[in-house]
This record gives sequence, structure tokens and C-alpha cells, in this order.
Amino acid sequence: MRKLIILLLVISTAFSVKTNAQAKNGKISGTVVDGSSKIIESATITLRNAKDSSVAKISMADKAGNYGFENVAEGKYFVSISAVGHEPGYSEPIEVNATVMSVVVKKMELVPLAKSIDGVTVTSKKPLIEQKAGKTVINVDASQTNAGLNALELLEKSPGVSVDNDGNISVKGKQGVMILIDGKPTYLSGADLAALLKSMQSSNLEQIEIMTNPPAKYDAAGNSGIINIKTKKGMVKGMNGNANGSYNQGLYARFNGGLNLNYRNNKLNVFGGYNGGTYQGYNNLVINRNLYEADKTTLARTIDQVSRPHYKGVYHGAKAGIDYNFSKKDVAGFVVNTNFNTNDQDPTGTANLRDAAGNLIYKLISSGNNSRNSSNVSANFNYKHTFDSTGKEISADLDYVYYDNKSHTELNTQSYDNNNVKNGNDVILRGDLPSSIKIYSAKIDYVHPFKKGLKLEAGLKTSFVNTDNQVGYQRNSGSGWTVDDRSNYFLYDENINAAYAILSKSIKKWELTAGLRLENTNSNGHQLSNDSTFKRHYTNLFPNAGISYNASEKNQFSLSYSRRVARPDYQDLNPFTYFLDSLTYGQGNPYLQPQFTNNFEFSHTFKKFLTTTLNYTQTDDIITQLLKQNTEKNLTYQTKDNFSSMKQWGVAVMANFAVQKWWNMNVYANGYNNHYAGLYQNDPIDIQFTSFTGNLTNSFTLGKGWNAEVSGWFRSRGVDGLLVINNMGAVNSGISKQVLKKKGTLKLNVSDIFYTQKFSGYAKYSDVDVRIAGKRDSRQANLTFTYRFGKTTIAPERRRNGGAGDEQNRVKSGGN
Repeated sequence: MRKLIILLLVISTAFSVKTNAQAKNGKISGTVVDGSSKIIESATITLRNAKDSSVAKISMADKAGNYGFENVAEGKYFVSISAVGHEPGYSEPIEVNATVMSVVVKKMELVPLAKSIDGVTVTSKKPLIEQKAGKTVINVDASQTNAGLNALELLEKSPGVSVDNDGNISVKGKQGVMILIDGKPTYLSGADLAALLKSMQSSNLEQIEIMTNPPAKYDAAGNSGIINIKTKKGMVKGMNGNANGSYNQGLYARFNGGLNLNYRNNKLNVFGGYNGGTYQGYNNLVINRNLYEADKTTLARTIDQVSRPHYKGVYHGAKAGIDYNFSKKDVAGFVVNTNFNTNDQDPTGTANLRDAAGNLIYKLISSGNNSRNSSNVSANFNYKHTFDSTGKEISADLDYVYYDNKSHTELNTQSYDNNNVKNGNDVILRGDLPSSIKIYSAKIDYVHPFKKGLKLEAGLKTSFVNTDNQVGYQRNSGSGWTVDDRSNYFLYDENINAAYAILSKSIKKWELTAGLRLENTNSNGHQLSNDSTFKRHYTNLFPNAGISYNASEKNQFSLSYSRRVARPDYQDLNPFTYFLDSLTYGQGNPYLQPQFTNNFEFSHTFKKFLTTTLNYTQTDDIITQLLKQNTEKNLTYQTKDNFSSMKQWGVAVMANFAVQKWWNMNVYANGYNNHYAGLYQNDPIDIQFTSFTGNLTNSFTLGKGWNAEVSGWFRSRGVDGLLVINNMGAVNSGISKQVLKKKGTLKLNVSDIFYTQKFSGYAKYSDVDVRIAGKRDSRQANLTFTYRFGKTTIAPERRRNGGAGDEQNRVKSGGN
């Protein structure tokens, strides 16, 4: 039957293809594989005229998946491919002319069709986790239990990624990861980054890329590498889109929904979307502290406290953009993103101060009323010129980002003696904390392929950051409001200039890459309250190298090295004080210095399904979150400081395989040892732990549009900074059904079924002896419905990676 179809197509081609006197010396070639990179033999390859999709030539792929067309006339074409058991595939537009007579089409992947096996329908789709060159890719829609989650929750269940109780993100046990969204830095960090990620719903996300040794074209920032979150963008011609809604129920309910629209034709692509929702939750925090005499061994007092921050809020996000192809070689685009978030908190807490024998001295009861309104707008203009079909191109990006945050806090504290008799008047502390950040960035990138597999990449970037932070505290102890001496005003400006070059070369079974990035940093800080300033100027080189060897179809090896930097987050340099209660607060450190890291990785891939990676990391002057105490005043505060060093070695294993035809399993396991050594207040500190993290995902295709999943993750006791974190993990499950002629998908899932995602840990060094335990509203049930509409003709996608990367990732403010 296939031969008959091909014969008929050949006959029809003879009548539809115009003959003329043009020279027909052109050549077009390429390779086709299926979605798992396996070769597809005997696929039907059709060369079509770009103007009207009429057939120009027909061929078939050989046993290696290769195909070619000889004697192609000058003109514009595209390639369509069909194969038994697969969806058809379409190439990007290509052109044969007097300048370019030989064109190599980018490798094309075909998606297998659904087929019936023993009454069970098995539909091939993208795997949940893919191991690609230099990165791990998580396909968000491939997991049923991802429905209804936000981006921070997705990261928490991603292989090798950890999220602590404050929303700080680490990879393979190392802090200092840089977060990108569509290749652009968020310029956020800490709680502010957590707030942004919580407003991004899984229904709007396509992939999460984890790069532990990114190439030199990326900013050198990020001690443990880069996480790039890719949002969805239409890849089909005509008008299309999707709408989604979700209901989530834990102790509290939350709702979210969104709409995405896309219109694309041969020259124009217009896209936009909106998402919004509500959220509500709590953190139940227990802190027990031991306070010692000057000898740091004799117990003086203890403090046991319980705090229960309750929060709720509303968020809105919108995106709009346009891409326009001025010619076959020139394309420009403009995209705007906006986010708005309102948050209210009403924390309550009790702190008991006791003597060494455990007798109550007095207790403090506190209640708070905090509010925060934050907004940000980012705009990106981009342009790309393609010189020829060999891949020679130049691109440019201009970015502008603005963050605005207005916070108000009020803390009321009552004191009671050991007989529960109130001491004096209430003490009320209130404050207004406005802040703003402006970021300007420009970059240019150039790619130049040479003959015999040699390629040069080079680029330039500059960025300017201006931050304006104020805090005005007032205090009332019963005799009226007075200005509190912790009020402050801090200005910070920063300029980073960078240049990079990368050379790569393919030699038979070898792939060689070497890159070098130079970054020049200039910063100025001014604390107006005491008229103190600081200025810093430094220039650093960041080399990057990689070697890959394809020994055989079964075995591939790679070795990589990179040097990276983690600069202090903007608000970590800010010397302001932020209160949890009367005895606990956070404070910035304007004397923080950047930390530098050397990363080495060696990996082996067996049969393209099992990847084993060995890594070694050394970080000097590591920026570490510390707990410090004022024993005399019974105060504990959290700050960041440069600790001496951290060393890590580790091994990670990832496998993705089919247990049965209807059951697929993905396994990730990572064992590592973190070793911190240095001085704190002249006391030596040496802390190390060997830890384990693991993720397991079971996906089931049940037939008739039904799919299910059971997944879980576990993290053993380990050290994060100088805080030892105890075991924690979670088990999740979900089920989905395609409805409305496969245009709709209904998903139901439950996260943290056994309510085991509870945080606990301790810090014990010098005069610090603190134990912490916390739990939040992590066990939740979610129901999500997604509806897709519009045309489904595939067209090539264009995704822009803007230049505002590291800077956006370092913004930080209040969040949950």
C-alpha cells in the first residue's frame, strides 16, 4: 500500500511541478528521528514549494534516517515527512539560490501516533525528564501531578532541586542557582523570587531546563548553575489558544485560571495571555533556642516560641508580544510581561523565656498586620539576522525591567510575667518599606560556523541597575509615636560589562568546546541615614570547557569544567531590619563580597536511557545564611556573610525506561557530601554531611484517554549553609482524562498524600544553638480543566532569550 501511495504521488508530481530553464544544481539533505531520538527507517520525505505547498520532489529516508534531494531548482521550499505510526512533521522554510546551493535541514523529530495493545491505548508523548547535552529537561505537561501546581512547587519536585522553608532554591545540595524565564533573568531572589514563581501556573509552562555547567554565553552568575523556565508559546499557523481553570483545596482553598492566544502566519506571529488567581496558606513555625554564658558552654536561658504566619493574596499576570519576519533572513520581536501581586499577613506568636532550670521568667505574645503590593513590568526588543543556511547569524536584545514594592508592617507585643500578669503597656512597632528597582540591559550575540565542524560564538553585554530602598519605623510604648532608630534609606547602583567567546569543534566521535567570559563589575552603595558609602570595582575571567566522546551507540562520555560567580542579592546588601517578632529578625549586610566557584562534571550515558554523573565543586568566600545572637538582649537575627569555603563531591544517576508498554518509570538519585569549613567570631566551624536525594515517577497510560501517575521525592538529612536539615519528602498521585474530542483535559491530583513534607533542622556552632521545625499547607487536592482551540498546522517556533539575566535574578523582597 505504501509503495502504491508513493507511486501515485510521483505521478501527480510529474503533472504539478513546472519545468523551466533554470539551473537545477541545488541539494537539500537532512535526518529524521522519532521523539526519543531513535532512527525512523523508510519515512516518506516530500519537498514542497513554500508558496502553495505543491509537491516538488519525493524521496525516502535510508536505514540511518538520512534523506536527500538532488538537482533542486532555485526557490523557496519546506520539507514534510510522514512515517507509519507517527504524526507528520514539517521543516522550517528553506531556500536554494545562487549563493546557497546546498542546504542541510535541521534534524526533525516525529511524534508517534496512539495505537492499541491488548485493548489498552498507548499514546507516545514526551518523557517527563530528558537528559540532553549539558542540561536536564523536565516536560511539565508530561506529569499528571503537575496540574494545578505553581512554578515553585514544580521546582520542589524536580530532580536534584531543593526548596527550603523560605523559598530559597538549591541544585544538588548547592545554593546560588540563577533562575531564568524564557532565557531572561528574573532579577529576583529569595522571598521575592518565590512570590513571582508562585504566581506562575503549570498550565502556562512548557519546560524546565536545569544546567549545572552552562556555557560561556550565559551570565557567569549562579554558583550551582542555571534553571531556565520556558513558558508556552504557540507553534501552529492560524488562530489558536487554550483556556484553563483550577481549583485547589488544602486547609484553605485557592483558585487560578488563564487564557493564551496565538496568531501566526508566514511573516507575523502575535501572542498574548493572562493568568490570575488567589492563594492562601500558613506556616507553623517552632523555634527553640539555648542562650549560653560567655564561656559558650554554660546554659544561661532558653527561649521556646511558636509563630503561625497566615497569609492570603491575589495575583495577576499578562504577556503580549509580536514577531515579524521582514525577510527570510531578518526577524524582529517585542514582548511585554507584567505581574501584580497583593499579599496580606496576620502572624501571631508566643515566646517563653526560661531560666537554665526551665522555669518561666516571662513570656511575649505578638500579633502582626502586614501588607505588600508589588508589581513589575519587563519589556524586550529583539532582532536576528541570518546570513545563510549554514547557521551564521547575529542577534541583539534590549531589555528594561521595573519592580515596585510597597510594604506596610505593624507588630504589637504584650509582655507577661511568670504569673501571667501583664507587664506595662503594649509595644507597637509600625513601618513603611517602599522600594523600587530599575534594570537596563543590552546584548549582542554572533554565531559563525566554519568548515569541518568548527564554530565560533561571541557576544557583548552591558547592564545597569538602580535600587532605591526606604524603611521608616515608628514606635509606641504607650506615650505616643516616636521615630525608631532602625529607620534607614539605602541607594545602590551597579554596572556589569561582559564579553565572551566560544569555540566548538566536531572531530569524528569527539565534540570539543572551549569558552571564556570576561565580566567587569562596578558598584556603589550609599546609606543615607549615617551618610556611609562603599564602592567596588573588579574584573574577572570565567573559563568554560567541555569534551564529549561518542564511543558507540551504547556509550557516550563527557567531561566539563566551569568557573562561576554569585554576587550578593540586592536586598542582602541592604542593611535594613525586618521583624518576625520581638525576639527574631532579619538584617542585610552591606559588606558582602561575591563568591567564586569551580565546577567539574564527568558523565556517562548508557543506551541513551541511563546517565551517571560525577561532580566536584569548590566555592571560596561562600555567601552563607547565618543565625547570630545577642545573648544579653535575648535576640536572634538572620543575616548573610562570607564564610570561608565549601567543598562538594557527588554522584547522580538518572534512568527513564518502560516497565510495561503501558507503564513508564523515571528514576533520579543523587548522593553528595557537603563540607563547610571556616571561622565564626574566631571560633572554628567544620560541618559536613553525606546526603541523598531521590525522585521517582511512575506514569500509566490506561486507554480511552485515561492517564495516571504516582510520584514522590525524598531528601535525607543534610547541611544547607550552616543549617542541618532533617529528612523530608512527599508522595503525590494524579489521574487525567481527555474529553471533548481530545480538545479538553480534566486532571485530578493530590500532593503530599501522607503529609510528610515537614521541615525541621538545627544550627549549632559557637554560641548559636537553635532548633527549628515548620509545616505548611502542603497536602492539597487539585482539579484542573484545560481546553485547546484553533488550528493545529505546525509551524516553527521562535523563542527569545533576552539579556536581562543575572540582574533580575538578584532582586528580593517580601513573600511567602
